[in-house]
Amino acid sequence: MTVPDVLSRIVEARRRRYAPAAGGELAAPLARERAAVLPPTHPFLAALAARAGRAAIAEVKMGSPRLGSLAGRFDPLRQAAAYAAAGAAALSVVVEPDFFFGSWELLARCRAASGLPAIAKDFVVSERQLDQAREAGASAILLVGALYSGDELGAWAGAARERGLAPLVELHDEADLARLAGAAWELVGVNHRDLRTFEVDFERGALLAPRLPAGALKVAESGIARRADVERLAAAGFDAFLVGESLLLAEDPGARLGELFG
Repeated sequence: MTVPDVLSRIVEARRRRYAPAAGGELAAPLARERAAVLPPTHPFLAALAARAGRAAIAEVKMGSPRLGSLAGRFDPLRQAAAYAAAGAAALSVVVEPDFFFGSWELLARCRAASGLPAIAKDFVVSERQLDQAREAGASAILLVGALYSGDELGAWAGAARERGLAPLVELHDEADLARLAGAAWELVGVNHRDLRTFEVDFERGALLAPRLPAGALKVAESGIARRADVERLAAAGFDAFLVGESLLLAEDPGARLGELFG
C-alpha cells in the first residue's frame, strides 16, 4: 500500500529519535544469511498456538492519533494484570512515544505485572529498537510491512530473530502480502483499520487470510469489539486476535475479554 501520511509522520519522528549522532542515514540491517524462523516452542508463538482460534493478544496503549492521550483513564499495570487473570494468551504494549504516548519502561512494567509473553508495538527504523525491546522483556516485535521492501523486511525479521524476538509482520493489502514471497514466516497479521480514514473493514482479512503463508500463525488486528467479530475472523482462518480499544475503554477489561472470547 502507499504509506499514509499519518504513518509517514510517525516513522519520521522515529527516525529523528534514532538517527545516528553523525547524521548518517538509517538503513535496514546489513544483508546476512537469512535467519531461520523461530521454533514453535518460542514463548510467544507457543502461547498463541496453544489457544489457536481463540488466542487473545490484549493491548495496553496510552493513546493514539485518533483517540489522543488516554493518560489517567486507566492504570496500565492493573490493566495488564487483569488481562492475564481473564485468560489472555499474550500482551501487546505500544511503546512509540510521540503519537501513542508509550515507552520501553511501560512495556517492561506491564510485562512484569502480567507475566504474559509480550510483543512490542513500534515502528522499527533502527536495530537499537530491537535491542530495547529485548531489554524490556518482549519476546516479539511488530514489523509494519508497508514500511519496507521485501528484502528489507527479510533483513529486519532476521535481525529480530537473532535477538530471540518473533517478528509479527503486519499487512494491510495485497502489496504488503507480496513482500512476503520467497520466505518462511512464523507470525503474520492483517490490520483491518484503514490508516487514512480509520474505518475498520473485516472483509480485508477474509480476503487475505487464505493467502497468508502456510505454517504462519495468523493474527487479526484492529476493530475487534464483539464476540461476532471474533467468530467471523476465526472462521476466516485467524488463530489470534489483537484487541486494544474495546478493552482499554471498558469499565471491566477482564469481563470484556471474557465476553469476546468466552
